[in-house]
Order: sequence, then structure tokens, then C-alpha cells
Amino acid sequence: MQVQGRYDARVFLTEQMTRTQGLRLKRLSEEAYQPAQYARDLSFSEAARRIQVLEAEIDLANSF
Repeated sequence: MQVQGRYDARVFLTEQMTRTQGLRLKRLSEEAYQPAQYARDLSFSEAARRIQVLEAEIDLANSF
């Protein structure tokens, strides 16, 4: 986000995936054999969505 030609670092940091999310998403994507689900440049909300989807898929696979 730009504010009068300046970059607002707080907005950038709140929009970026957290380190914890990144580690969890990487582990889940490997566990689910879907490494393409992990990317370093995801937003916080996209990472949360992918984590939720992968957890659901893993839970479903484990229920059989």
C-alpha cells in the first residue's frame, strides 16, 4: 500500500504470511504430496486458506 508515495511497512507485514504459517504450510504440502501449494510469497489470508484445505485433505485421507 502506498501512502503519498511512501510504502507502509506495517501494511506489508500484516499482509505477508507469517514464519509459522510458512513452516506449517511447507510441512503440510509435503505431507499431502502437494509441494506446489507452498510458496514463499503468499499473503497471510492465502496461506491460512491453503493450510485449512490441506489439513482437511489430510484428515480425510487419514479417515480411511
